[in-house]
Amino acid sequence: MKAFFALLAVLCCTSGISAINIITKSQWGGRAATSKSYLAKGLSYVVIHHSAGAYCNTQATCSAQMRNMQSYHMDSLGWADIGYNYGIGADGNIYEGRGAGVMGAHATNWNSKSYGIMFIGNYNNYTPTAAQISKAKELIAWLVSQGYVSSNYTLYGHRQVGSTECPGNNLYNEIKKWSNWRA
Repeated sequence: MKAFFALLAVLCCTSGISAINIITKSQWGGRAATSKSYLAKGLSYVVIHHSAGAYCNTQATCSAQMRNMQSYHMDSLGWADIGYNYGIGADGNIYEGRGAGVMGAHATNWNSKSYGIMFIGNYNNYTPTAAQISKAKELIAWLVSQGYVSSNYTLYGHRQVGSTECPGNNLYNEIKKWSNWRA
C-alpha cells in the first residue's frame, strides 16, 4: 500500500494533476442518473447559473438544496438527473451534479458545448461570497487542467445564452469581472 501512495505522489507531482475537493453526489445524498450522454473534451464554454431557490451556507443545508433541485429536475421535469454539472454553496463547497464529462440540461442549445456551474440560491437577493467565487474559479481551472474545458474558454451568464434573468443581477455583475467573460 505504501508503494501505491508513493507512485500516486509521483504521478500527481510530475504530471501536473491537481485535485480539488468536491462533495460527491453520494455524499450529498443524490440519486443516480437514469441515463447519461457524454461530452467531448476541450469544450469552449462555461455557463454560470443560480438556482433561484433557497440560499444555503452549511454543508447540510446545501446538500438538502441539491437533493431538492435533483428531485424537481427528475420528478417534475422528467430529466435524467439534476441539470447542472456542479453547484457552489455559500458554505464554500463544490457539489457534484452531473459531473465532468457528462452533458447537463442547464441551457437549451448549449448543453453539448458547455459546462453548467450553478450557485445555490437567488443572486438577485444575495451577493456571492468570496468563498463561492474562489471555488468557482478553482473548479473552472481544474476543468481546464484536466482537458474538459479549453484554456481559451468563454464564460457566459445564463442570460447571455437564454431568455432568463439567471444568474441573478449580483452574480452576473460579479462574473463580468472574470477574465474569460465575454459580452
